[in-house]
Order: sequence, then structure tokens, then C-alpha cells
Amino acid sequence: MAETCNSRSFSWLVKSCLPDPRREIARAPPENPHCRRPAAVSPAAASPISSLPDDLLLECLSRVPLSSLPSLPLVCRRFSLLLDSAAFLDLRRAHGRLRRTLHALSFSDLGLLVSAAIPADDPAAVAWDCASPIPLPPQILDGSFSHARLAAVGRSIYIIGRGATLRYDTWTGAVAPRAPTLFARKKFAAAAIGGKIYVAGGTARTSAVEEYDPAADAWRVVADAPLRRYGCVAAAAGGVFYVIGGLRVGGREAAGSLDAHVCAGSMDAYRVGTGAWVRGRAGAAAAAVAVVPGGGCVVGACGVGTYVYVLASHAVEVSFWRWEVGRGRRVGEWTRLEPPPVPGRGRLGGAVRFSCAAVGEDKVVALAHVPSTAGAEGAVLVYDIAGGEWTRGPDLPRGLRRAAFAFVEC
Repeated sequence: MAETCNSRSFSWLVKSCLPDPRREIARAPPENPHCRRPAAVSPAAASPISSLPDDLLLECLSRVPLSSLPSLPLVCRRFSLLLDSAAFLDLRRAHGRLRRTLHALSFSDLGLLVSAAIPADDPAAVAWDCASPIPLPPQILDGSFSHARLAAVGRSIYIIGRGATLRYDTWTGAVAPRAPTLFARKKFAAAAIGGKIYVAGGTARTSAVEEYDPAADAWRVVADAPLRRYGCVAAAAGGVFYVIGGLRVGGREAAGSLDAHVCAGSMDAYRVGTGAWVRGRAGAAAAAVAVVPGGGCVVGACGVGTYVYVLASHAVEVSFWRWEVGRGRRVGEWTRLEPPPVPGRGRLGGAVRFSCAAVGEDKVVALAHVPSTAGAEGAVLVYDIAGGEWTRGPDLPRGLRRAAFAFVEC
């Protein structure tokens, strides 16, 4: 996507908020030498750009080329706040300037590894771009992120681990620590809805569902989950936070709780807007909303619009399902879709790890970490929603072991 911007206009836009050392502000001499001199007027406050209302300033900022965006938050705090707003992304989308980028993040002894690619209509044309490892303090690499979950909010990707959280800025490549979850979790569910992040499961100590506000950098408990799950995954669709799969652990669950093998293919649904759990078919709050037909363990999931796409493992094969949210009294229904072409399907067992991400509303991308004896590692599989077919994309670089996907528009 070609992005053009008049350099002279852009220079004026940035420089108008910066102090000009050559500019002198005339001041009237004080009538009394003992009186306090009047306060100096801030050059930034007197600049032409600062006098624009937010909507006009956003219109200007939304037309800046992507290569210049990382420097804008450094101009002033007002720029930084506007660039983090949903209105900025909406304007970029309206002007056709949003860049759709899929990121693969992984940890190694050297630090955080990030590889990014711009999804194309032809998955074979995607080229993974591997940057140098981002150094991190040793205490960060002590296993806290061995089973981390990713959640994208705006241009930022939040890496949530066991008792630690990091924020990765996709514009600048900077990594900064953020507040950890209130309860230490491992192999839990995490998803972003409405600019906030929700986590559940991954611990036998509590059934609490936590909500993270990036602006306040704070977590709070918003609900109690019907089941305590370990090894679960998440999806966000239609303003609903789905907690899917895993094993039931700890606590005294209500009557009607699912057996272990059924729980591994089931999901609970939390409506963020109302703070209520969607009830199961039996009407009990503790009953899961839906169970994948034919059994199997859910190993990956993501949401697109009002649909939830689920990968389920059956030891020697992987099935692919779409859950359509029901309306009125109808809970919803499952549709079986074409399974992904996972390499070495005959040797899947429990050795294959998956990560799923929705790319806009037209594609689902699955990352399958297959042992090298099966012939591939870091296989990228792309599902075209309209065509209903899978395509094999280029494998991730072999250095990105146990990576996870996150999709960002900016």
C-alpha cells in the first residue's frame, strides 16, 4: 500500500508543537519592579496546530505515513493520547492506510524474538521478517513466559505470563513491563474485547475472571467462572469472552459439571457488556454453552465477527469447527469445516502445539509447531473464510520455537 505525505507539510505539523528558540515573546514591562513578572507563554500552546480541535487534529494525524508514526507520540502528550485512541484507527481505516500485520512472538535465552509479515491474498507471497532479539532482564526469562498468552490492543501486543506482563509496541519495537495479573496463571485463556483484556483459568486457586485496563495499567476481578479450567484457550466474538477447553481443576463445582473428557471440548461464554455468563442448554449457569461434536480436545480458537473458529485434536487428526452464536432462545450451532493440512498428521499425539489468530474478517491463521521428526516445525496454515479452503503458507524461521500469533492493525 503506497502512502504519500508532503514532507514540507509534515515538518510543519511536527515543528509547530516544538519550541522555536528563535521565537521571542514580547512582554510589557512591569509597572512595579517589585511585582512578579508575567508567566511566559508556552510556544507549544501558542502554535497553530495546538489550536485545532481533536477531530481536525486526528484527521491530520491519520494521513501521516506509517514510517513517520513512531515519532509522533514524542511530540507531545496530546499527540500520544490521540494516536492511542480508537478514533485514530477508524480514520486510518477509512483512508485505506491501515497496515494488517501478523506477528509471531517467541522467547529465547537471548530475549524476545519477533517476526512480522503483512498477510497477502496469496499466502505464499508472505515473507517473514526476523529482527534481532530484544534483550530482556534475566528475571524475565526465568520461565514466567513459557506458556504466555498474547492479546492485541491497538498497536500494542500484551504478553501475559505467570506473574508478569509485557507490552510490545509494534511501531517502535520497545518492550515495557506492565502490571501482572492478580493471580499467577499458566496455560490460561486471554482475549481482548473493547480495548480491554480478559483472562480466566490457569489456576486451581481461584475461578476469578480478571479484566485489564491498558490506560490505567491495572487488573481487577469482574466475575467468577462457572468452571476452573487449566490448559484452556480463549476467543472473542460479538462482545463475548469464550473460555474453551482444558481440564477442570480445583474448587467445588456446581451440580451438572462436565466430565473431564467433555470439559476438554466445551466452552463457557461471558458477556462483557452485561457481566453475565451465557447459560447452557440445560439452563444451569455451570453448564457449558456448547461442546464440540465428536469429542476431542480444543487446542486453538479465535473469533471473527459473531463466529468462533475452533481447532480440536483427536490424537491422530485435527478437526476444524465454526460456532455460530444463536439468537433469541437458540443457543447456537456447530458447523464442521475442512480440516487444516497439518504436516505429519499421523503422528500428532500431544506433541503438536497450536496458535490461532483471525486476520481481519476474511482469514484464520493457524500456527502448528510440529516436531522435526514429522517433517516440519512452525507450519503456517491459512484458512480463507469466504472460499472455505486452507492454504499452506511459508513456515516460520526455525529460531522461533513455540511462538504465538497476534494480529495488529495500525
